[in-house]
Amino acid sequence: MSKQSKAKRDKRKKQQPRRPFLRLDAQQQVQNHAVLVNEEGQVVAAIGLQGRQWLLSVGGQTMGNADNPVPMLAMLKHLANVQEKEGRKVALEYSEQLQQLIDASAAAEGKSADDYLAGLVAEFEGVEGEEAAAVGGGDDAQDAGAGDAAADAGDKPQA
Repeated sequence: MSKQSKAKRDKRKKQQPRRPFLRLDAQQQVQNHAVLVNEEGQVVAAIGLQGRQWLLSVGGQTMGNADNPVPMLAMLKHLANVQEKEGRKVALEYSEQLQQLIDASAAAEGKSADDYLAGLVAEFEGVEGEEAAAVGGGDDAQDAGAGDAAADAGDKPQA
């Protein structure tokens, strides 16, 4: 080896363009598979695939992840139904890959895809109805007292 080989090697390294470091925990891009869009064209909620995890995003915030996106799609469909009942126009669009997952899940239970998805949406409507009954079924005096206590606690600084 020559005495100048290290100097030549260092000079060659300095002339090469810098390469970004490949991070081990680098996040993969999220591929949208279902999007709930309002009448202004804004995305209200979405389901995306990141690696092997399905993510649910509502209002720009990731709300959860799962291995199976079908229940999340039923939740978005329920959200779309609620929005339409309130007079807002929304559109729910989803990918072919998600449709194939729905078809496979429906076939496993011996139902059509529409019936299977409608059944899952009905479960969300049933949960919403139970919560409304539980909140509305309480004693009005208790509810008012609890509301006053919460208002008092909110006005005073806590230590």
